[in-house]
Amino acid sequence: MTGIDWGFILNQTLARSLDLNAAVYALAAVGLNVHFGYAGLLNFGQVGFVAVGAYGMGLAITLWQTGPFVAVLMGIGFAVVFALLLGIPTLRLRADYLAIVTIAAAEIVRLLARSTALRNVTRGAEGLNEFIGPFRELSPFNPSLLYGIGPFQYRGSQFFAIVIGWVVTLLTLLLVWQLMRSPWGRVVKAIREDEDAARALGKNAYWYKLQALILGGVIGGLAGMVLAIGNATIQPDFFVAPLTFFFWLVLILGGVGRVWSPVVGSIIFWALITFVRNLGRAMVNEGLIPTSIMDTSQVDQIQFWIVGVALALLMVFRPQGIFGSREEMALDAR
Repeated sequence: MTGIDWGFILNQTLARSLDLNAAVYALAAVGLNVHFGYAGLLNFGQVGFVAVGAYGMGLAITLWQTGPFVAVLMGIGFAVVFALLLGIPTLRLRADYLAIVTIAAAEIVRLLARSTALRNVTRGAEGLNEFIGPFRELSPFNPSLLYGIGPFQYRGSQFFAIVIGWVVTLLTLLLVWQLMRSPWGRVVKAIREDEDAARALGKNAYWYKLQALILGGVIGGLAGMVLAIGNATIQPDFFVAPLTFFFWLVLILGGVGRVWSPVVGSIIFWALITFVRNLGRAMVNEGLIPTSIMDTSQVDQIQFWIVGVALALLMVFRPQGIFGSREEMALDAR
């Protein structure tokens, strides 16, 4: 393997492990951690919260000509309304009803966003693009220059979004850490462990679970806003159902019920994906893998297979994730 450029592979692996996608996945997984890790809520539609957050922010600027800060508040408001629409009719039922509703609702959001009936509002399959101007005016970085240290080099506009993403993630982690140490957080975890016992102590389990659904949904909405700012566009076909399960992979990889584990999970996930892809391409280019078996275009298709096998082995030998505990994986599925 002397012909493989290991320096390039490692540089790319390090750069991708902390780029925009890593921040977005970490932030979305933090929201899932609030839902499942602390409140025991099975949310299979986190991508729906990501979508409504992004569209709420984008529509606030393109339709109502608000400023960027008001647009962010609108995105949060959209996520809150979405959580209420999902939670009010389902949280009194068994946990699996929420899972069914959320995965269907997320797909409904995507289909509505790309529908021709709402084309004048959401721009359909073309997506929203006009919202990015006010955010770029806030950037202190020159979009034509590179910023960073060592392998972490990004264009100014992308670097601005990455900084926003990780700052928002850090602030969100601090918020979740404080909340879970508070009486509110202790009640939420008690409801996850034994809802009947919490009710016997006079706690309104339904109301606490709805609050947790709103909080995790708003965090998912923030992830959508960071993604929109980084990509400078909001495309409905990005918010597909499998994206939610990547968020779940990130959460489970890091460990459920640990405040900072989604961040570690996201970094490891993107490092693995990038390393496998670049190593596979290098091996094909160097002839170490014959093109009769696989070419460079097929490497991108099998990278998730390889990472999936690694994660499957992790679930067999350490189902609680790298930093999680088995107790946090328990779910009261009433």
